[in-house]
Amino acid sequence: MNGSDPLDTACDDFRRSYRLSRRSALQVGTLGALGLGLPTLLQAQALAAGANPRAKSVILLFNFGGVSHLESFDCKPDGAEQSRGEFRPISTSVPGTQVCELLPNMAKMAHEYAIVRSMHHAMGNHNAAGYTALSGFPPPKDDINLRDTPDLMPAYGSVVNAFRPSPANVPTAVTMPTLIRDATLTPGQHAGFLGKKHDPLLVLRDPNSRDFAVPELSLPDSLSVERLQDRRKLLAALDRKEAQFENAAARGIDVYHERAFTMLASPDVKAAFALDQESAATRDRYGRTTFGQSCLLARRLVTVGVRLVTVYYAQSSGGFIWDTHKDHFKTVKSTLLPTTDQAVPALLTDLKQRGLLDETLVIWLGEFGRTPKVNKDAGRDHWPQAYSVLLAGAGIRGGAVYGATDADGAYPTTDPVSPANLAGTMYHALGINPHSLIRDRLGRPFPIADDPVLSLFG
Repeated sequence: MNGSDPLDTACDDFRRSYRLSRRSALQVGTLGALGLGLPTLLQAQALAAGANPRAKSVILLFNFGGVSHLESFDCKPDGAEQSRGEFRPISTSVPGTQVCELLPNMAKMAHEYAIVRSMHHAMGNHNAAGYTALSGFPPPKDDINLRDTPDLMPAYGSVVNAFRPSPANVPTAVTMPTLIRDATLTPGQHAGFLGKKHDPLLVLRDPNSRDFAVPELSLPDSLSVERLQDRRKLLAALDRKEAQFENAAARGIDVYHERAFTMLASPDVKAAFALDQESAATRDRYGRTTFGQSCLLARRLVTVGVRLVTVYYAQSSGGFIWDTHKDHFKTVKSTLLPTTDQAVPALLTDLKQRGLLDETLVIWLGEFGRTPKVNKDAGRDHWPQAYSVLLAGAGIRGGAVYGATDADGAYPTTDPVSPANLAGTMYHALGINPHSLIRDRLGRPFPIADDPVLSLFG
């Protein structure tokens, strides 16, 4: 021994063993643990090399159930009587651009975000549409019972982890505060055929609860990080702690121990989850709701280097809160749009005031829109043929409106946009070439996004 700290020695041994195991995988010509063939990995690294990222991080705000574009960012006050709805559009900070009257705070900030009004795809069921929106790829079929399997395409955060991971002591992707589901768990939330190493860290707790904490980042009281003198003690501690985790909340930690070690040892990551360190005034600005506090937590996470944070605005059980087949106008007026109109402007303002908006891409979306025609229950049904998404930060031209729909908001009339367009735009912002290839478990190559990047950057 040369007098070095025993914990440092254990860390070095552990990292060395990880590098050796990775080198062994390279020597046999495959990265099976990653789900990536070596030639593909090298090609992807070469494609991504020299890229000029506009964004360090992405915050993906996903509204599960399907937001009505007609009651948000593509109002049609002159549409057919059976389509136009109860609310009127209002002017925004961008001359000529209007949004729904229930979004007054968003209206004041229209110069900070771009509206894409011509999103579309062909999936009419929540799970199939959710998978399409969260991966950029359509599923084999539009099935209400589409299940999450290792053969499906990976989530955005998993792709980012494969090509532009966060620093070693920070998770690349975090998903919160639930996992979304219809009849089954919605696909597109895990790493799919890329393998468990690339799964996002799941934080399945309500940031708005009084006792919010992330036990995945805590060791048993009897064992501190400073007392971990070798990796066996660390792994044993993780094994004991795993039994306390809910569901699969630590699926990335329990298999890939280096990430667990560095996260447990990182004061910055642990501090980022300490929402009680925020002032009451700041928390109030975001709104004392699950979605509002999740948006605040997302800001804290990108501050410490998390590349992609996915925040679901969904039911606490992961169900579709925006699925307004009945009492549509009452529901969006009483809860959904007011919650959005508080949390999203607070997030954009907070990022800008901290100098983070220029390096953080914020995307607000759902899996589809709602039918132009109001149904007999005064609701709107699923409508993937046209809907709206928002993008802000990372060089996006604030105030831009991309694409348009017809008089009833039924179909795109100019510049139709696919989920793959949106995926490619996000990867491009992060400095990842959208044409980079990944291979499924049969060795078939797929570009991570196969449609052009949107021309929304300034």
